[in-house]
This record gives sequence, C-alpha cells and structure tokens, in this order.
Amino acid sequence: MTAADGKVDKIPAPHIEYAQLAPTLIVVGAAVVGVLIEAFVPRKSRYYAQVFLSVIALAAAFAAVVALAADGYGTTKAHIAAMGAVAVDGPALFLQGTILLASIVAIFTFAERRLDPEAHGNRVDSFAAQAASVPGSDSEQAAVKAGFTTTEVFPLALFAVSGMLVFPAANDLLTLFVALEVFSLPLYLLCALARRKRLMSQEAAVKYFLLGAFSSAFLLFGIALLYGYAGSVQYATIADVVDGTVQTVDPALAGTMGNDALLLIGGAMLLMGLLFKVGAVPFHMWTPDVYQGAPTPVTGFMAAATKVAAFGALLRLLYVVLPGMRWDWRPVMWGVAIVTMVGGAIVAITQTDIKRLLAYSSIAHAGFILAGVIATNADGISSVLFYLGAYSFVTIGAFAVVTLVRDAGGEATHLSKWAGLGRRSPLVAAVFAVFLLAFAGIPLTSGFTGKFAVFKAAAEGGAGPLVVVGVISSAIAAFFYIRVIVLMFFSEPKPDGPTVAVPSPLTMTAIGVGVAVTLVLGVAPQYFLDLAGQAGVFVR
Repeated sequence: MTAADGKVDKIPAPHIEYAQLAPTLIVVGAAVVGVLIEAFVPRKSRYYAQVFLSVIALAAAFAAVVALAADGYGTTKAHIAAMGAVAVDGPALFLQGTILLASIVAIFTFAERRLDPEAHGNRVDSFAAQAASVPGSDSEQAAVKAGFTTTEVFPLALFAVSGMLVFPAANDLLTLFVALEVFSLPLYLLCALARRKRLMSQEAAVKYFLLGAFSSAFLLFGIALLYGYAGSVQYATIADVVDGTVQTVDPALAGTMGNDALLLIGGAMLLMGLLFKVGAVPFHMWTPDVYQGAPTPVTGFMAAATKVAAFGALLRLLYVVLPGMRWDWRPVMWGVAIVTMVGGAIVAITQTDIKRLLAYSSIAHAGFILAGVIATNADGISSVLFYLGAYSFVTIGAFAVVTLVRDAGGEATHLSKWAGLGRRSPLVAAVFAVFLLAFAGIPLTSGFTGKFAVFKAAAEGGAGPLVVVGVISSAIAAFFYIRVIVLMFFSEPKPDGPTVAVPSPLTMTAIGVGVAVTLVLGVAPQYFLDLAGQAGVFVR
C-alpha cells in the first residue's frame, strides 16, 4: 500500500521461459504421470506403461536439449532464465544431454526381467516384490507368490533425473539446494529396493540417507553464511561482492556484508556438500557400502548420472561464484584431488567384491576429474565435460555386465567367482575387459582420451605435480583392473562357478551402447572434444 494515494502495489507475476526449461519440465511431467499410472492402471499393465513412458519422456527431453543447443542457447543466446534461478548455457545443456542419455541406458537395465529365474510363473526384475514388506516375512513371500513388482522405481528414477537436470544449471544457491534434495531423496529409496540381499540393501540406503542428510546440512549452512556475506543467493551477485565491485546491497546486512570469515567458511561448507555427492575423499565413506548394497541397475545409474550432475554444479560454483577466491580454494582442491586419486586407487587393490572394487575405482576417477576442475582454464571445463560423458557410459555398461554373472544366490559379485569367466563365456568377459581397460585409461578407449584431456588441461593450468600424482595413481589403478582381466581369462573355471544369464534385448542394448561409446570416443574423439569445447563457456 502506498501512503500517498491509497493504491495497492501489484505483486509482479514471475516471468518463466517455459521453452528453455522444457527438458526438465518434460521429465517432471512424466514422473507425475508415472505416479498416476501406479494409482490407476491395473497391476498387470503397469510395468509396460512405466517403461514406455520413461524412455519416451527421456528421449523427448534429450530432443529438447538438442533443439535448444541448435538454436544457439549453448553459445550466442546463453542467458539466465526463470527470474535468475536457472542458467541456460553450454555446460548446462551438455551436462543435461549427458544425464538424459545415460538415464535412458540405465532405464533399460531397470526394466530387465530375464536374468532371475521365474518366481511362481512370473518374470522378476532386480527390485523387491513389495517394498513395504519386512524382509523374509509372510507378506513378502505372499507378494512374490502373487507376482508383484515394484514398478514405482520408474517414476522415482524420473524424479531423480529431474533434480539432476536442474543441479548443474542452478544459478542461485536455493535452486541448487532444492535440486539436490529432489534428486537425493528418490535415490535413497531406490537403494533400499533390492530383491535379493534385502537387509544389506536397506542398510546401504540408511547409510546413504544419514550421510546425505549431514552433507545437505553442511550445504545449507554454507548457503546461509554466503547469504550473510553477500546479501544475495544469486551466483553473479555473490561473485561481484567477492570481487569487490558491489559494496552494499541490504542495509539490514551491512554488519556482516564483506566479512571474509563468512565467505571462507560458507564456501568451504558448500564445497563439502558437493564433494560428498562427487564421492571425493574424505567425503567418500558412503560410496563402497551403497554401491555394494543397492540393486546393481541403481548403482550404475547413480554412479553415472549423480557424478555428472554434481561435477557440473561444482564447476559452476568454482568458475562462476568463487573465481575471485581462486587462491583460497585451489590449494584445498589440490589436497582433495591428490588424496582422492591415491586413496581410491590403493584401497581398490584390497577389494574382493566386484561392486566395491568399481566403487573405489569411481572414487579414483573423481580425483582424476578434479584435476581438470583445478585447471581453471577453458580447457579445464571442456575436458571435464568430455570425461563425464565418456565415464558415465562405461560405468553403466560395467554394472550391466555385473548383473549377468549369477549363481544360486543371485548376482555373483565376489571376485573369486569370476575366475575362468573368459573360458565359460568369452563374449561377456571380453566386453567387461573393454570396460576395465577404459577405466584404466588404455589407449583406443574413451578412458584414455578423457584422462589425457584432463591431465593436459591441468598441466597447462600450472598443476604439473598433480598430473604426476594422477599418472602414478592411474598406474596403480591399472594393476587391479588388469588383475580382474587375468582372473577371467587365465584362471581355471571352478566346477561350481556361476553361470552367465542371457539377458533381454534391453540389457544387451545398454551394454552395446556402453561398448560403442567407449570405442568411438577412444578411436575418433575429435568431434566430441570440439563439442565439449564449444559448450565450455559459463554465462554470468
């Protein structure tokens, strides 16, 4: 109400660019429709409806990303949309496209129903028959007998994807936090839904939830401190206050604005929250337990898509919000990258479970990607984008292969069970060997191209010693990848060893895409490196 004329000031309506937010809106809409399918579609038809809806929605969202990029929103038309909440620029579109493609492949592994033997005449997937029933109880056995399946995993995955799409594109700290919660909460649930080893799966979910809640609390406290420092949660405004170009914003905050202690502590807490999601040492403790306990399709989805989203958010935070603090955060990130690379590689050598081994391998890879983040040059951004794209498909493919090797208790994940797999099933062992060689960074695989790009950017950015540590860590890591290959091809198969299940075309497609991307990005990576280079400019 204005005092002079008694007129009421109108509240301005928010201005939202729906077309530019289309990828996220399509996925959210499909997730809501998925929930309605659970409520209204007969139980028999739900699985087919959900799989169809999920794949179509993710493909449509990817088409929307490509249309935006073709329209120049990744380069010349890059800008801040949704009243300053979301950035539409090259890195955001590149990462969103990567997340959507990885999610489509992951959904194929979710939908696999041929690996387990039929239960009471019904085909079953990797997920619990009835999530709400206590493991081993009568109600669980009744649900299995009735042929129930947890088709809610598809809308949950779509909600997770929608949060991941916003996370690397968020342009203010509150949007960042909301996106973090939107993709974390469905993942906590998905981790608890394994059909076999349900207690282990639920334990993994509880660990992930508790540690995730801690990391969210750190992130939120960091946001509060940065707001006190800059008087705003907008990335650009915080960056301007850090640079000293803006002096005061709000008289109520005049007492705290520009207080460097708030900036340093707040920035450190934000970094802790993001490094937890990335799985960097010393915030990695959840990774091996959760990767081992979660249903394997969920592990693959999480290992690929969450890393892409979290590294995207980390890049934007360091390059857009805190470039003026480079001298403060670079030494810390050096330390984190070194312990992550070395720690992940050394601890992986001691692992006897294939899923835990891949978990520690993913921790080491987080360290390699951090080397590119630390480069603080244009090549640093584009090399990280390329590495994330290459890594996500190798990871989903590798976990898809893990689902195929089975014994009476379900998946045979103990390494001793994999002895002689190359004699028993040469094709599966050869495919897994390709993925392991890519993880090790052997030439002619995408892993080599990605590592080379990241280390080159780091060396040019003045982080030469870091590259030396990275190369040594890669050599240590290569030892345990090659050890698995030797075990598969040069050991005698045990008579009571596991069998290799024949999957449906869905898992075959997931593994085939993984192999194709691994080889194409290894043999002819230039087009994709150029694409990442064009997409490597953040909008301010």
